[in-house]
Amino acid sequence: MTDFTQFPASFTWGVATSAFQIEGAWNVDGKGPSIWDTFTHTPGKIIDGTTGDVACDHYHRYPEDVAIMAGLGVDAYRFSMAWSRVQPQGKGAWNEAGWDFYDRLLKELESRHIDAHVTLFHWDLPQGLQDEGGWLNRDTAYHFATYAAEVARRFGNRVKTIATHNEPWCTANLGYGNAQFAPGVADLKQSVQVSHHLLLSHGLAMSAMREVGSTAQLGIVLNQWTADPATDSEADRAAAAFEYARSVEWFMDPIFKGHYPELALRVYGDNAPVVEEGDLAIIHQKIDFMGLNYYFRSFCSTETPPRQPECKLGKTDMGWEIYPDGLTELLLKLHAAYALPPIYITENGMANPDTIVDGEIADEARIDFVLRHLKALNDARLQGVNIQGYFLWSLLDNFEWNSGYAKRFGIVHVDYATQKRTLKHSAHWYRDYLIQQRPQKTANAA
Repeated sequence: MTDFTQFPASFTWGVATSAFQIEGAWNVDGKGPSIWDTFTHTPGKIIDGTTGDVACDHYHRYPEDVAIMAGLGVDAYRFSMAWSRVQPQGKGAWNEAGWDFYDRLLKELESRHIDAHVTLFHWDLPQGLQDEGGWLNRDTAYHFATYAAEVARRFGNRVKTIATHNEPWCTANLGYGNAQFAPGVADLKQSVQVSHHLLLSHGLAMSAMREVGSTAQLGIVLNQWTADPATDSEADRAAAAFEYARSVEWFMDPIFKGHYPELALRVYGDNAPVVEEGDLAIIHQKIDFMGLNYYFRSFCSTETPPRQPECKLGKTDMGWEIYPDGLTELLLKLHAAYALPPIYITENGMANPDTIVDGEIADEARIDFVLRHLKALNDARLQGVNIQGYFLWSLLDNFEWNSGYAKRFGIVHVDYATQKRTLKHSAHWYRDYLIQQRPQKTANAA
């Protein structure tokens, strides 16, 4: 795919990572353990048996990584903070050495004129809070608000945006629904209750951050998809309607409409969450932006075995269908249903089985993937959806959760044995693409 899509000069171009996937230094300088430290240290939880103990060693190599970003010419860097690095137990004493790390990272970004977009929680709950019930314990939502307020107090005037959560659907459904992710629970009722406490914590954190006078834009990042019936059968259409309700509307409706979707509540029945008086008013408050992560659509089949999509554009190395049209369809559907704030596409990218040949990593499939999705999001933008930026996932190959290091999403290759970074063809392409987007702004030399 070679066509070029021109975006407005004000459009934000960035790359994204998360703390547990790249930082390493899991027990350095006073950091407390997170549930992902515990999970990865438990035999049998990670497909390749690895941990995030070192990961990309970004904790020590952040100046090199920021220099790579500057060489790409990006405007912005989206990253998450490790809660247990700055507050080892998730409550109580702060760890100044942890705050110092993020201060140094922000200074490095500021020196390169790269805007910081911070996520407070990307799944790595302090183990100390998990020991008291984790997100199943309502108190965790209040501890999260205290943490959020402290981040906003210290850094809220130095960062562009602060997102409360990244993909709370994953925390609830993969962490508590099917045990695929930390903390490794498989219980529908717990999963649904956790999703409510996550949303409550979002609302509490929004209020807490506003109270300290942060100038950052405040919001949340949600992973979303269209839910398409595999056939026109009544069963498939009903399955698709429920999938969309439990995944997209379950998080959107409380934030933007002040209630949970009726269809999902009806299907959940006795598994519906306990919602205390006033909770929905806390959740249902203005947000300054919404981050949207898109990788694939949901293809809903009730047949046995389930009918599979055609995958006309193939699949990624995760086995996910490549379906860029779903991004346009999703954005237009959301635009029609909700009064949306400005949107950032905060994650989009693909896992690819990248290998180095003669010093080169030819990942043209990733370039094609990104180009098609940029066209898809621009199609939605031209139809009235207020999209302000795009963050390519991911800057670096990194620890891919329960897949360990077997899957590579980065536009920069990481040799985990030596920590050598090598720009893939997609990184060179992204740099050149941004130069085309902004002829008045050339990329800084790395």
